[in-house]
Amino acid sequence: MKKTAIVTGGVKGIGWAACQALHRDNFNVVILDWDDRGSDQVMHLGEDSLFIKCDVSQEQAVADAMQKVIDHFGAIDVLVNNAGIQRYSTVTETTVEEWDLVMNINLKSAFLCAKHAIPHMQKVGEGVVINVSSVQAFLSQQNVAPYTTAKTAMLGLTRSIAVDYAPEVRCIAVCPGTIDTPMLRDSLALSPDPEAVYEECVDMHLLKRIGSPSEVGELIAYLASEKSRFFTGQAIRIDGGLGIMVAGSKRN
Repeated sequence: MKKTAIVTGGVKGIGWAACQALHRDNFNVVILDWDDRGSDQVMHLGEDSLFIKCDVSQEQAVADAMQKVIDHFGAIDVLVNNAGIQRYSTVTETTVEEWDLVMNINLKSAFLCAKHAIPHMQKVGEGVVINVSSVQAFLSQQNVAPYTTAKTAMLGLTRSIAVDYAPEVRCIAVCPGTIDTPMLRDSLALSPDPEAVYEECVDMHLLKRIGSPSEVGELIAYLASEKSRFFTGQAIRIDGGLGIMVAGSKRN
């Protein structure tokens, strides 16, 4: 029986790349997003795909969306918690409203989607939850207090799901470095010299480039597949070597 994968924030960037890779690997693909362009995206994928406009930070909206998936495809096998936003501020600069916004979209949504998807996975007897965290769960740049906090908390959520629902449900966190997504481009546009900031991003990675959404999408598709059945509870960095070399060190 063909399996069904749900991708939150699947309209663009890493989410869309994951949708394409999963669809190629013969999954039914469901996009949950509040961006109406999702209707156009599923037309590219075909009949075995579905777009549900959904604010994944709202429990009733998530519960309704999961039921629509069951009504349409009959099962939920894979959940990719990818929805996320970036905001720039320190703890003392962050408003309560901004903190709650980032936490709700980047973290609460993953909790809600897992809460309402896992019972359906348990009925099937096998499921996978993939949480898209960040390399900033391990290290941090300046001025990203809400973002790095939410992404770090996703690792705890990943471990908890892996422990509580084994062996029927596996859970893995994917932690990208700098990836060439619309979110990155929007962030660069805030700088007076976007090109210089882009080159700084390139130089931070040992591989001297930033990643592509498709590279992360391929990892997600692998973790969703039968080939990765012995993976669970882990945080996998796909970051071009970002952050593993001591600052200022030189090769001899």
